[in-house]
Amino acid sequence: MEGSVSIEGFHVPAGQASAIVAGTEVPDPEDADRMALACYARAMDHAGTMAIDPHFRWLDRVILDLHFDACDFQGDRSPGLWRTGPIHVTSPSGGEPAYTGPDGDDVPGLMSEVVEWLQNGDLDAHVVVRAAMAHLHLVSVHPFADGNGRISRITQSLVLAREGLLAPEFSSIEEYLGREARDYYRILQRVQGGRYQPGRDATPWVRFCITAHIQQARERLQQLARAAVRWAALEELTERRGWPDRMVIALEQSLFDGIERAAYASEADVSPATATTDLRRLMDAGLVEQRGRTRSTRYMASDQLRQHVANAVKDSRR
Repeated sequence: MEGSVSIEGFHVPAGQASAIVAGTEVPDPEDADRMALACYARAMDHAGTMAIDPHFRWLDRVILDLHFDACDFQGDRSPGLWRTGPIHVTSPSGGEPAYTGPDGDDVPGLMSEVVEWLQNGDLDAHVVVRAAMAHLHLVSVHPFADGNGRISRITQSLVLAREGLLAPEFSSIEEYLGREARDYYRILQRVQGGRYQPGRDATPWVRFCITAHIQQARERLQQLARAAVRWAALEELTERRGWPDRMVIALEQSLFDGIERAAYASEADVSPATATTDLRRLMDAGLVEQRGRTRSTRYMASDQLRQHVANAVKDSRR
């Protein structure tokens, strides 16, 4: 989610995204960066529900509702409505537009064709290829006044999820696209040719998406391997001290965006009082440090804990 919104210039400070996505932190409506992430998370939650709906059908309303979810904070950009006027994508280097979308009057008809294709077109194609083409079809029509990239990427993820291709965090390529934004735009411009031309060869775009999937899969495998080593090191740490197994949850989450008492109590299925006792015990041991006060309090891993985990990961590579 962070990767996708960053492509369009929205950035959330490190360590704050998880709470926004989880809904435990409600962003200020005037903070466009945090609102973009919160609204994107809502759209992805909506897409997740659609992915498992046995009665789901691709309709115009699906795309419009996802756009409303993701762009609700941009009230002046007509969230949930097709655009009615012209649209141009600014070139990073200035000069002529990088892309000119079809006329606004043509958008409803073109999107009806896209939706019909999503429901019935090329069903024998591999889901990765269909998802890539769904992204390309939608972003080429550019049906909204803003947020076209976000909705195209969400639609791509929904196509994958509808086919049961794991969870979005494992099948989505949005993180890769966010990191490789320059190549993402370059390939789109090459395939689109500057204006709406649906007859052009889409092979470079599909190849780019397949490469992204392979790279993401490799990264996920590496992350899972590191996670297994990290978890084993934290289990060993708690066992050696005679602590309950649940405290591994707090230690694990403290290494990333930190852990809040309420979130820990919920995940560990303990009372707030027990959660407070556990977190105090970790603080007394020098494994976590308290940041913030009252409702904004978070517990972050100390240098001691980070070094313990780093040593375990290093030893696993020998």
